Amino acid sequence: MSKLFTQFYVFMLLCATGFAVQAQNITLSGTVKDKQTKEPLVGVTVVVKGQSGGTSTNSSGVFTFTTAAKAPFTLSASYVGYGAIEQQITSSTSGIVIEMEAGTILGGDVVISASRTPERILESPVSIERMSAAFIKEIAAPSFYDALNNMKGVESSMQSLTFKSINSRGFNSNGNTRFNQYIDGMDNQAPGLNFSVGNIVGITELDVDNVELLPGASSALYGAGGINGTLLMTSKDPFKYQGASFQYKTGVNHVNDDNSSVQPFNQLDVRLAKSWNNKFGVKAAFSFLQAKDWFGNNYSNFDRVSRTAKAGDRNSDTNYDGINSYGDEVSQNMRNVALSVQNATISGISAGSGGAIPNIKTLMDGAFGAAVPNAAQQAGFLANLPAALRPAVQNYFPFYVGLKANLIPDQNVSRTGYNEVNLVDYDTKSLKASGAVYYNITNTVQAVAQANWGTGTSVYTGSDRYSLRNFSIGQYKLEVKGQDFYLKGYTTQERSGDSYISSILGSYINEVSKPSTTWFPQYIGNYVGARAAGQGDVAAHTFARGVANQGRFEPGSPQFATAMNTIMNTTISATSINATDPTKSVYGAKFDDKSNLYHYEGMYNFNNAFNNVVEFQVGASYRLYDLNSAGTIFNDLNQSIDINEYGAFAQIGKKLFNDKVKFTFAGRYDKSMNFEGRFTPRITGVFTVAKNNNIRASYQTGYRNPTTQNQYIDLSVGGGSQRLIGGLPEIMFGKYKLDVNKAYTDVSYRAFLGSVATGVPNPALLQQYTFDAKGVRPESVQSYELGYKGLILPNLLVDAYGYYNIYKDFITAVDVYQNVGTLASPTFVKFGVPVNATGEVNSYGAALGLDYLMNKWSLSGNVSYNQIGDLPVNYINDFNTPKVRFNLGLGNKEIIKNFGFNISYRWQDKFYWNSSFASGNVPAYSTLDAQVSLKIPSVNSSIKLGGSNVMNKYYITSYGNPAAGAIYYLAFTFNP
Repeated sequence: MSKLFTQFYVFMLLCATGFAVQAQNITLSGTVKDKQTKEPLVGVTVVVKGQSGGTSTNSSGVFTFTTAAKAPFTLSASYVGYGAIEQQITSSTSGIVIEMEAGTILGGDVVISASRTPERILESPVSIERMSAAFIKEIAAPSFYDALNNMKGVESSMQSLTFKSINSRGFNSNGNTRFNQYIDGMDNQAPGLNFSVGNIVGITELDVDNVELLPGASSALYGAGGINGTLLMTSKDPFKYQGASFQYKTGVNHVNDDNSSVQPFNQLDVRLAKSWNNKFGVKAAFSFLQAKDWFGNNYSNFDRVSRTAKAGDRNSDTNYDGINSYGDEVSQNMRNVALSVQNATISGISAGSGGAIPNIKTLMDGAFGAAVPNAAQQAGFLANLPAALRPAVQNYFPFYVGLKANLIPDQNVSRTGYNEVNLVDYDTKSLKASGAVYYNITNTVQAVAQANWGTGTSVYTGSDRYSLRNFSIGQYKLEVKGQDFYLKGYTTQERSGDSYISSILGSYINEVSKPSTTWFPQYIGNYVGARAAGQGDVAAHTFARGVANQGRFEPGSPQFATAMNTIMNTTISATSINATDPTKSVYGAKFDDKSNLYHYEGMYNFNNAFNNVVEFQVGASYRLYDLNSAGTIFNDLNQSIDINEYGAFAQIGKKLFNDKVKFTFAGRYDKSMNFEGRFTPRITGVFTVAKNNNIRASYQTGYRNPTTQNQYIDLSVGGGSQRLIGGLPEIMFGKYKLDVNKAYTDVSYRAFLGSVATGVPNPALLQQYTFDAKGVRPESVQSYELGYKGLILPNLLVDAYGYYNIYKDFITAVDVYQNVGTLASPTFVKFGVPVNATGEVNSYGAALGLDYLMNKWSLSGNVSYNQIGDLPVNYINDFNTPKVRFNLGLGNKEIIKNFGFNISYRWQDKFYWNSSFASGNVPAYSTLDAQVSLKIPSVNSSIKLGGSNVMNKYYITSYGNPAAGAIYYLAFTFNP
């Protein structure tokens, strides 16, 4: 694959040289000043409109650069906190004076992502949110990514301090596969996960030029995925943003946290950029964050069948399974274990006696009759047996007595687990580095070579809690782009580092300390002994657990540390459990993922060719997923897995009725090697009802393919109690034979276990589950939207929309149980398999946003409403979204000279969270972020004192994930 990527690079370079033409350059120079104070402005971006290249003003407000443009042309100047300005150049190219006025012009932003062509945000045909460099500079949140929550209709699921999944319009999830995220046109997903890992490995704050977010479906322009939305982040051009800048942020978190003392929070960001002769530019950015992560400490009792919380704790429930406790997922029915010991003893005694004693239970029943033997009677019976058989029969007596006296209850017992804090690495780190080289081939054609790389330690929630330690993702791109086209290729290289599954780790530490084949019989035998001695049920359970836990590796002990270190550094695929000799068992919880993504894409815009009479664009893409997990995630231990996808789109738009109406039609066709092709159309209309007042209407469609894991996963989870497998026929039927040896539904399996516990197994209770012969297939959505955006007053911007979505073929999952033994002696294996839900799912909602500016004051607010409609039978509701949430913001960039502030308040309603990890109620919560800032013009710097969740009210955004408290920080920024 690397050879293919290299060949494509060479091809693009050859294409780039074809655009090169010689031109006579001229030099532009001048000064940029504040219109009122006449003071020079430092760091203003000055470019020739419609061309690549440009520069920034120096410490004296002076700019100079060369261009191939011929007069007349237009200079464009932009600066944080000032309205953008354009100035016509007709003759003189030196001594140019540009005066800029402080303030922000509402509705003046230009966006690209809504139509893949520049347009005013007021004229966007679909809902769009935008965050500019000026906005980012003023935010109160610790990072611009945290501030995405302040956007209208946007929500997030926080799995850890640095891992957040962004979403809009419902169906939120921990790892959001329904939401696309791009950085400089590169899909930021981890190939092995199929979703973006937040901004852990992403763009650094000092290098962000703008962020655009499209709520809702966007497949017609961006391909598979993006059913719930698309986020596009664009970094700064070194021709427009030059010089050195850095930011150091220090602070604390875990204030008044019962889990930890106050912990430090530190982050350093650096950016360097330089250009020469408006031809060659380079930039580099670096960011390093270090902090103590939030603690997963939800120890609510968990029903693994319904995936919901239940009453009880370790002291009151023998089958306790804490949500953030791992190892206690391993559970067995007490009576089933006793019956298993009984059957094994009968077989062993029969073989050991050479068939002389075919059934030791029958012999004992004959000796004792209906009575339950006491200790003396048991000793007398043993004395009459051959010496070689006595130990086995003596070990069997507690089970014989327990079953005969009905002392063994029909209930499950779980092993004692370990809390997440003892298993997961909470020492969060995030290191991001990026670099790019730019070359202006002509005044309108630019070549870019870019590399983004990051590594870090964090915690992610999927079907389990995963400790991501020292994982890394690299993205490398080569692109040639002009005002009418682009051609690019990039690769994403994912490396799992030392990442592992926490529940597997907890379970395997238990197995190393004492195998479950020993622990459960020991527990039940001592329970029977305690009950026979006259103890009550609760006391007997307490006694039994205490005996069974003897030898357990306690957190902090050398044995625990040794076992943990060995297991977390041994791969899952190396696990080999030896039931006859546990000392030879090998246990591993580590991933070994080295998956890659290769993507090639091109687009041409014919607008200029058609003299802008009609807008017309075409584009095409090809993508390859190269999965490499060495059998630790995917079914690739003994085979290679590649997934090929390709697609093409076209879009045509036309303004009518004196430019009062604009219609756009777009369509895209995509094909994955494992699924049928998909066509996703889009129709939009924008109607200008008055100057700067527009009504928009759209019909959009979207779809997403089953993820790489939905297709090819083959992974043990839940402490080893379940196996997740892909939904493709080659996995379900080819490897696990679920079409020949059909599995049973979860409900019928539970009913069968109930019959086993009575001692009279009833196989007729088992009901087979039949999978679709074609396996799992893509899900899709149709979205209808009506919206309005306009300036009611010159300083009051209103944005409102309503939407209605229709989803089909939702990808969900089922748990089934396959019998790999016989009906007489069944052995069941539990599988989690992705399937498509039947029927349609409808959702609808609305949002309203207001932005008001008065002098240097800004007031903003938005409210969002989301609701799900009627659900098909047996559909598991994972809407995972509050009905109502709102944001309020107030700020002043300079309430007194050089001093400003900003506050943001957020509230959301309670809702029910449903996921493959855990399900439960997320309480309503509110947070307040605030900051005050001081500009220091003499050294072109600023100081910001702020905090997120300053009231320090701990809250969760999704059930089973950590609660977040306050972060208080002080930041110093040079050359912002």
